[in-house]
Amino acid sequence: MVDKQNDYNENQIQVLEGLEAVRKRPGMYIGSTGPKGLHHLVYEIVDNAIDEALAGYCTEIEVEILPGDIIRVTDNGRGIPTGIHPKEKISAATVVYTILHAGGKFGGGGYKVAGGLHGVGASVVNALSEYLELTVYDGKHIHFQRFDRGNYSEPLKIIGDTDKTGTSVLFKPDPEIFQETTVFDYETLLKRLREQAFLNAGIKIIFTDKRNESEPVGETLHYEGGIRQFVEHIHKTRGVTPLSEEVIYVNGMEGDTFAEIALQYNDTYNDLILSFANNIHTPDGGTHETGFKNALTKVINNYGKKFGYLKDDDKLLGDDVREGLTAIVSVKLTNCEFEGQTKGRLGNPEVRPFVDKIVTEKLMNYFEENPTVAKAIFDKSVQAQKAREAAKKARELTRRKSALESSSLPGKLADCSERDASLTEIYIVEGDSAGGSAKEGRDRKYQAILPLWGKMLNVEKARIDKVYGNEKLMPVVTALGTSIGEDFDLSKLRYGKVIIMADADVDGSHIRTLLLTFFFRFMRPLIEDGHIYLAQPPLFKVARGKQVRYAFSDAERDQYISELSGENNLKVNVQRYKGLGEMDPEQLWETTMDPERRTMIKVTMEDAVKADEIFTILMGDKVAPRKEFIEKNAEYVKDLDV
Repeated sequence: MVDKQNDYNENQIQVLEGLEAVRKRPGMYIGSTGPKGLHHLVYEIVDNAIDEALAGYCTEIEVEILPGDIIRVTDNGRGIPTGIHPKEKISAATVVYTILHAGGKFGGGGYKVAGGLHGVGASVVNALSEYLELTVYDGKHIHFQRFDRGNYSEPLKIIGDTDKTGTSVLFKPDPEIFQETTVFDYETLLKRLREQAFLNAGIKIIFTDKRNESEPVGETLHYEGGIRQFVEHIHKTRGVTPLSEEVIYVNGMEGDTFAEIALQYNDTYNDLILSFANNIHTPDGGTHETGFKNALTKVINNYGKKFGYLKDDDKLLGDDVREGLTAIVSVKLTNCEFEGQTKGRLGNPEVRPFVDKIVTEKLMNYFEENPTVAKAIFDKSVQAQKAREAAKKARELTRRKSALESSSLPGKLADCSERDASLTEIYIVEGDSAGGSAKEGRDRKYQAILPLWGKMLNVEKARIDKVYGNEKLMPVVTALGTSIGEDFDLSKLRYGKVIIMADADVDGSHIRTLLLTFFFRFMRPLIEDGHIYLAQPPLFKVARGKQVRYAFSDAERDQYISELSGENNLKVNVQRYKGLGEMDPEQLWETTMDPERRTMIKVTMEDAVKADEIFTILMGDKVAPRKEFIEKNAEYVKDLDV
């Protein structure tokens, strides 16, 4: 029986005033109170300085991580206005830091182009900081104000004289809000700041981590070449070889809208297009990215027909012309219309024909002036077309073959009886031995087992036509039921959880990486929608008599040895599992497959661009970047079992 509450009246309507609303629901303003939201605070303050640069008044921004994970951002712009606001009757600088939706970005003439269009950045950072100190230099005086959790006891005051201009903001994130962590990650901030320096050619961003006072680290980010250097940086980082020496660059302006595009092809089979609107990354694309893609496909087809490389009825598709492409598409406009709370997609309809026109006209001119580069790009696109057509034939052959067989499921698959995909899971297991134990130990109602054997194809070095018919990968595709590439259909997924179960050694890690590379390149929605998991088999069995413990690390093994040996130092048996095949079905169930006791890692894609980069480095052809990556990250793999 539900006890109904009838006292829902005007007294239950809660009004949150000022910055109280931000502290009550921080996720509405910064996405989360985890590490992502924490770093977002820095982005908001830096974006304000970048907006000053876009307006033509700021050339240098200094970002510091101080001891105690305190952030200080200083720019040499005009300085926030300090005069008394006509309506609020307090300093305009105080208004910006204490009132939501206050700023110079709402048509008042302060900024024509701005990233933080919602006008909540400075006040939100203030609300979510334990304290914030604002210093403004107006060319005559130094103005200062301190806030504690968004509140202030003293108004903005003059504390000295100066001949410089700019704004300095120092803040300490509030541990009451950011309960998971208040520790900033240097690499995360460096990546974002480098991105901003590339997108705003000529601006200098000085980034320093001073938390270790005896050994501060940092970089000066200054790129006169702008997004051209952005493309070069991506290729250098990934260790891929460009098809041409120079990066192709086109730009154009119409009214207050500016667009610039930098592109260069490389020797891989994967494309990477990064798009930005007013310096904000748009991971879901939008009208600017669509305009670029349409124009690129049109130009390469027109080039092929103009010079007789394509017959009238021949046509290259978008996927063909984008193979091996790295491109940066950046637009800056007065009034950005972002779709979604996270600003992930640009919606301005007028931007699409504008970008299309610029790319169509200027890229065709470039091709005519650089015939060698144009032919190399065209030839690569034709090779991609041939591979796509070969994949189509292989796909049709696979379908016909499946239709003729009594069952289209792989012969080695031990399926489950449950047909509701949300309740089922499939274990992709390395080796027939482990597969046998898994088949015997599983719960047949909802757990399916697919053993893999032999060397698997590294898809990072292969086109999609090489995947179809591959005897190691096609059983996985067939078992999951979704198909791959352009035919991928998530609604046909036969299992809610896809669990990679491999040995806890180097060979097992290699199998996992090969499978993850395959899923990332050809079945990415499986990762994006959270269907891929990594099983975590134990490394040790620690036993004394009937008392058994399974340890997943050396430290855990030592702990169990100590517990079981006791004060009398009794003998304890320790078994090191070199492979899943050493476990009997009961042990495998207890340690790795029982939902009540197992440990699994869910594979997520926090940053698709970073994931793409790592797969290219680790699984690509070039040895040097792989060696550099391993050396740089050696501290994370020092206990690798080799």
